[in-house]
Amino acid sequence: MGLDDITRKIAAAEAAAGRAPGSVQLIAVSKVQPAERVEAVLRAGHRLFGENYVQESAAKWPAWRAEFPGVAVHMIGPLQTNKAKQAVELFEAIHSVDRPSLATKLASLAQARGCSPEVFIQVNTGAEPQKAGILPEGVDAFVAEVRALDLPLVGLMCIPPEGEDPAPHFAMLAEMAARNGLSGLSMGMSSDFEAAIAAGATHVRVGSAIFGARDYSARH
Repeated sequence: MGLDDITRKIAAAEAAAGRAPGSVQLIAVSKVQPAERVEAVLRAGHRLFGENYVQESAAKWPAWRAEFPGVAVHMIGPLQTNKAKQAVELFEAIHSVDRPSLATKLASLAQARGCSPEVFIQVNTGAEPQKAGILPEGVDAFVAEVRALDLPLVGLMCIPPEGEDPAPHFAMLAEMAARNGLSGLSMGMSSDFEAAIAAGATHVRVGSAIFGARDYSARH
């Protein structure tokens, strides 16, 4: 695949869904990718990236930000409350706000800093016991809670269950966002981003289709 192929497919999916060109943002998921692969995508002009690990991001992005102006990095993995302080300094957006304690921590950090990354609430659309996220029936109340904390809530995020048709999950997320007046929909990955765009995704998270397969053995 590669960046050009994915960019073309996103444009085609936007057109097929009758959506404005450029209405979908591509988050290039750079977690656990070798530096040379990420730098190639930076040199190609792409500027929006997604990471899963605070420590890994802290080690590599400050230097790349200095070298490539206009870079934005979004946190798309689970965020431990004790890493929140570092996260708000590293990321332009956090897609994985999934519990009241994390929202409260982010709000207190935002008060202290006078600014905050944009926030997406992660929804566990498949109600999977092993997966993070607010359960669908708790979304409306949690949206109200996050708004009451004065956090810049922009949308919802989901990761559909593996092996299931993702389309109903994307439709459910879009309906919950619309019901709550939220415009951001972070959904769709390498295998299903076209279905996500058809359902209204504003941010798709694509890693291996851009960079190649990850090698987790190289992490440490």
